[in-house]
Amino acid sequence: MWKIDITYSDDFQNTFTRLFDKLLVLQKSRPLPQVALQKLKEALSIEWTYNSNSIEGNTLSLRETQLVLKEGITVKGKSLKEHFEAKNHETALNYLYEMVSGDYKISSKDILALHQLVLRSIEDDFAGRLRTGGVRIAGANFIPPNALKVPQLLDELIDFVHTNPLQLNTLELATVFHHKFVWIHPFFDGNGRTVRLCMNLILMKEGFPPAIILTNDRKKYYEALNSANNGNYSKLMLLMSQALERTLNIYLQSLPGVVPDYRVISDLVEEERLPYGQEYISLLARQGKIDAYKEGRNWLTTKEAVEDYIKTRKRKREI
Repeated sequence: MWKIDITYSDDFQNTFTRLFDKLLVLQKSRPLPQVALQKLKEALSIEWTYNSNSIEGNTLSLRETQLVLKEGITVKGKSLKEHFEAKNHETALNYLYEMVSGDYKISSKDILALHQLVLRSIEDDFAGRLRTGGVRIAGANFIPPNALKVPQLLDELIDFVHTNPLQLNTLELATVFHHKFVWIHPFFDGNGRTVRLCMNLILMKEGFPPAIILTNDRKKYYEALNSANNGNYSKLMLLMSQALERTLNIYLQSLPGVVPDYRVISDLVEEERLPYGQEYISLLARQGKIDAYKEGRNWLTTKEAVEDYIKTRKRKREI
């Protein structure tokens, strides 16, 4: 049913190889120390909640989100709805972590359950229920399908994930699921937060940490979804790859004896004798051509990542 044409440059294949190599290192290091694992999970859960809600317009800052979730504090000047959104997302995350395991298979029942948790006490009439009417999405270049088609389309998408007829790798499968879910737009509200939970079920069941799309990339994210509507998945795949690489790097840096020297690119250029300047290395990072990840508005990479890129280019010239 799903007609999907995914073609990439060699850079994407290099990125996939790098991500799966990092996953292998992480899996060989398991089980991670329980204390370290719990701290990572808590920190990333706060980040995940903040970023996913912020993309949808919630104005709680990262620090305010932490205070609401961990201290139970009510933030002055913020709406009750925004507080519910934070607490609901945390509850949905806890449910997600309970579900995910190596033999887990995503289901419509779990999707509806996650959506119900996301909208609980906000829109109880619609929480956990597929939409029964038409919707339009501001800024999108498509109109979601008729509500009568939604149940069948969602079932077909879930079957696509289970059967994986195109033999996509895990990241590709999660990315296609993400886009098609947004295109179906199965709910009146809460689609974005729900899909960013559900696509991580696909990643996390295979051992990956969650891919957290940053609110700073909100514009890029919506542009990538619009490009996917036109059949071009490269922008969305790049964004997903970078989100996943960031959390992989965070996990790897917590391992004993694994201390990658990731530095802000401007500092790296200043401290190391590199053949490229800050602007060019930043471009390579944004394009996914080197091992790099984003914190806030800054890109971080390593001297080794730049040197590996130089060696790869040299080999290509010699072929």
